[in-house]
Amino acid sequence: MNNPGSANEVRRPAGEDEFVTIARVLRPQGRKGEVAAALLTDFPERFASRKRLFLLDEKGGRHEVELEAHWFHKDRVVLKFREVNSISDAETLAGCEVQVPRSERAVPEQGASYVSDLVGCAVFDSGREIGTVQAVQFGAGEAPLLVVKGAKEYLVPFAAEYLEKILPEHKRLEMKLPEGMLQLDAPLTAEEKEQQKNRRDRT
Repeated sequence: MNNPGSANEVRRPAGEDEFVTIARVLRPQGRKGEVAAALLTDFPERFASRKRLFLLDEKGGRHEVELEAHWFHKDRVVLKFREVNSISDAETLAGCEVQVPRSERAVPEQGASYVSDLVGCAVFDSGREIGTVQAVQFGAGEAPLLVVKGAKEYLVPFAAEYLEKILPEHKRLEMKLPEGMLQLDAPLTAEEKEQQKNRRDRT
């Protein structure tokens, strides 16, 4: 079975496949322009050899930056970029994705695959197809969330205990999810919203 935590770098949607995201800037850290960033890669040691990085802002603009220094603090990485020398400079970077060219991304270990390569895969729960992976979300939780769209949209944790087979070459992901998880995470369909509205109207 593929290890879901072994290659956790984020690939951009179709059309921007030339870059992968390895961290996301959260906030300033220190007084000299340093920023704290959430790690979105399982290869943090590669920061030691990375000097050229790219920042993608929330409006879609991307620019190259030079990494002067980095260190790890708890589960974050602190980054110091050249020409970012104050708290106010650092504040402008909040929300930016830290990226590298796809050609420079770390090579996953044998038998592993990038989580983001699962975009477009059909997802099966105990043999029943529930939808297709539209995107991957990374947050504070231990496992990334797969955004799976079928009859409904589901947020499915990409956790080892739920995985049965990962077949990215066949665009197929087989899982065994806990009973009730899909009902808990899925938003209401249009039909269910209408039924809910009718019930409210009758009360």
